[in-house]
Amino acid sequence: MKKIILLLIIAINFTAVFAQNNFKAVLKDNKTNELLIGVNAQIQNSTLGGMTDGNGVLEIAKIPNGEQSFIFTAVGYEDKIIQFTFPLDSTETPTILLESKGEDLDDVVITTTRSSRTIANTPTRVETIAGEELDEKGNMKPGDIRMLLNESTGIQTQQTSATSYNSSIRIQGLDGKYTQIIRDGFPLYSGFSGGLGLMQIAPLDLKQVEVIKGASSTLYGGGAIAGLVNLVSKTPTDKRELNFILNGTSALGLDASGFYSQKFKKIGTTIFASYNHGTPYDPANIGLTAIPKFNRFTLNPKLYLYLNEKTNLHVGFNSTIENRIGGDIEYIKGNGDANHSYFEKNKTNRFSTQLAFDRIINKQSKFSFKNSFSFYDRSIVIPNYSFSGKQFSSFVEANYNHNTKETEWIGGLNLWTDQFTQDKIEATKAVDYKYTTVGAFVQNTWNPNEKIAFETGLRMDYQNKYGVFLLPRLSALYTISPKLSARLGGGLGYKTPTVFTEDAERIQFRNVLPVETANTKAEKSIGGNFDLNYKTYLTDQLALTINSLFFYTRVNNPLVLTAISDKNYEFKQPKGNIDTKGIETNIKLSYQDFKLFIGYTLADVNEHYNGITTTYPLVAKHRLNNVLMYEIEEKLKIGLEAYYFSPQKLNDGATGRQYWLGGFMIEKLWENFSIFLNFENLGDTRQTKFDTIYTGPITNPTFRDIYAPVDGFVVNGGVKIKL
Repeated sequence: MKKIILLLIIAINFTAVFAQNNFKAVLKDNKTNELLIGVNAQIQNSTLGGMTDGNGVLEIAKIPNGEQSFIFTAVGYEDKIIQFTFPLDSTETPTILLESKGEDLDDVVITTTRSSRTIANTPTRVETIAGEELDEKGNMKPGDIRMLLNESTGIQTQQTSATSYNSSIRIQGLDGKYTQIIRDGFPLYSGFSGGLGLMQIAPLDLKQVEVIKGASSTLYGGGAIAGLVNLVSKTPTDKRELNFILNGTSALGLDASGFYSQKFKKIGTTIFASYNHGTPYDPANIGLTAIPKFNRFTLNPKLYLYLNEKTNLHVGFNSTIENRIGGDIEYIKGNGDANHSYFEKNKTNRFSTQLAFDRIINKQSKFSFKNSFSFYDRSIVIPNYSFSGKQFSSFVEANYNHNTKETEWIGGLNLWTDQFTQDKIEATKAVDYKYTTVGAFVQNTWNPNEKIAFETGLRMDYQNKYGVFLLPRLSALYTISPKLSARLGGGLGYKTPTVFTEDAERIQFRNVLPVETANTKAEKSIGGNFDLNYKTYLTDQLALTINSLFFYTRVNNPLVLTAISDKNYEFKQPKGNIDTKGIETNIKLSYQDFKLFIGYTLADVNEHYNGITTTYPLVAKHRLNNVLMYEIEEKLKIGLEAYYFSPQKLNDGATGRQYWLGGFMIEKLWENFSIFLNFENLGDTRQTKFDTIYTGPITNPTFRDIYAPVDGFVVNGGVKIKL
């Protein structure tokens, strides 16, 4: 009997060994028939799976006999489940077609890393806001991108003016001056021109927003110590796009935007125009504006020339004109007197040009050239004081890309000039500067096999005031399985000293002395991050995605605004550093028409000066983002949000209170138009409810840090038209 049982066991195992099959398929787009790279395939109820290679080919080995269900997933495409019975009847390689999600397909290609890889195949960690998510965030704040970024894990927008609403971007808790904002690879929002940048960029003509957290100076030069935000514009396609959005708010604000795009045989164009209006708004009845009065006009036309199949050229012009005034609400309404005299006026004129030329040399090689000129004129006026000046900057770059099956090389040269001239002030007190930076960079991406990818980069910059900077960077991607991947990366960064920081903006640059170049060093950083990505299907309809990021950045030679007398401020460099370390975790659950997003950020940011460690101000150490979406495709969208901010240390030594923010959004869609309604800050959370925003008399207020909303509960709604 024992011998019979033993023989049966041997026979079963022998059969199992030889009852294993190999599967090979080609994945393509169902409309364009293009090969799809980076498609994940998973066999349900097993650990077997794989990913398509550079030729769109998928191979999975050791598949047991019987009926097997394959789940195919790719960014920008609908998930697809197909059943195969093994052994297969045919030896021909099947072609599997995936259906795109329309605009979400644009999420696949990442431009910020300078390569043309997909998210799944990029060793550098890149986060994107695109497609439906970008559209939904646009419903909440159609006039600017502040909310779009503030509701992302690890990013916090910091309001720098209590009455004029000026804001900056903080990534992983670091000061906004360490975040570099670019538009299609052009540095259009740096230095003086970055002050109102967040408030003057509307999202309607954006295809996607890409964020790299951590030092990115190797890719784009100085300024990206905390991270990089690349605003990617829409480009024309064969299908005409004509969109309009009209939005109104309970605070009597108005946003009207239009976007047109179309590609013809040899020519294409995009045109974006908008008008944004704000009415002075004081929900706390304290006599000061939480939302200022403003009028803004924006016009961004672009022309695309397709000279032949291998050569294209595009030129663009961006313009923004705005008048903004906040302060005593009675003064703004025209009722100013001795008791109602405080105001803050901002006038800005922003003009820039962009030119980009691309030439495909052969199947592996491409040459690119880009150039931009920018002019920015801004004046800030408060009672008995004004600050104004003009900034001229230019950027030119030439790069070469060579791509093979296993490796990609990118190298280039760029020249960046930046000049600021302050108006009507003594030469000894003017914060003028004239910077010229020459840079050379090289980047290599290498795939030794299908599971491992390395990205190495090296940049050398020469800056006319602060010398030479050598900036290496290294990133690695390891695809452990179709469900699990890991990234590890790090690099060096630098920031040239400037007076245009959050702290100086908060006091309208009043009595801020120029940076003494001879006695000041450039700020330098070192940082790295490690993240894990896990995606699985708990059932046929329930998908789970988890991403955890561990980060660390240290900034040496930090520039700190210091009061040196009752009137004057000077930037000094105390002995020590600033560092930030923490965790970001994102969880996404998808079930039929429901999606649940949960994000948690732990940002532990500290200053280490002269042997003493203190908490960095205006950082919520713990943040929680919760979003629940219900969507019937092309018919209905409903969203519910809840955000938590832990207590923040303030610059005056006090500690701000913790708070929650809630929101609700609904949009009803038809074929060519939709209507939307958004309830922001449902609980009417306002700093003026539980804390003060200024001290002293209202005619000459001294403003405290703004760490919570001041505008409170606001309803907005409108209509979107697509023709």
